[in-house]
Amino acid sequence: WTKAHELLVQQKISKDHLARVVIESEVMLRDGYQQFFGHLHQMSVPLLIFSAGIGDVLEEVIRQAGVFHPNVKVFSNYMDFDDSGFLRAFKGELIHIYNKREGALINVEHFKELQSRCNVLLLGDSLGDLNMADGVLGLKNILKIGYLNDKVDERRQSYLNTYDIILEKDETMDVPNAILLYITGQ
Repeated sequence: WTKAHELLVQQKISKDHLARVVIESEVMLRDGYQQFFGHLHQMSVPLLIFSAGIGDVLEEVIRQAGVFHPNVKVFSNYMDFDDSGFLRAFKGELIHIYNKREGALINVEHFKELQSRCNVLLLGDSLGDLNMADGVLGLKNILKIGYLNDKVDERRQSYLNTYDIILEKDETMDVPNAILLYITGQ
């Protein structure tokens, strides 16, 4: 990950070009994201997104999709631009798939707003995602949904042993949306 960040810095990426790059890319959110983000926003439920990717890009994708609501918080690797608007480094500690929880705990203030929340719906696509909710105080219930997209046969048993629900090669939010609608009585 560190090497990838170093290579990106060498490319002299301009902050002004991020929006255009996202528009021209084929990056997309899972089918059903509008309902998922919208329902959580409507119900004032915090949506915390932990990503080993680049936070600036992820936020731009969410913004362009029209679902970057006030309840959405992204914990990720953020670019640090110089006065001319070019990438010079990445801010803070590197967040990768095995330390997302530690990266989030740096921002403990966000977890304080969750103190009255005792239920978590955790969506992950790697075994490293399983401990993302470890910083939530007063946690009583957690439902872990694992998206198994790569090396399905090789990883299936590990996912079955750790996630509550496994979605194989599923690029939708259908199951999380159904669960949200059931829980909220809608």
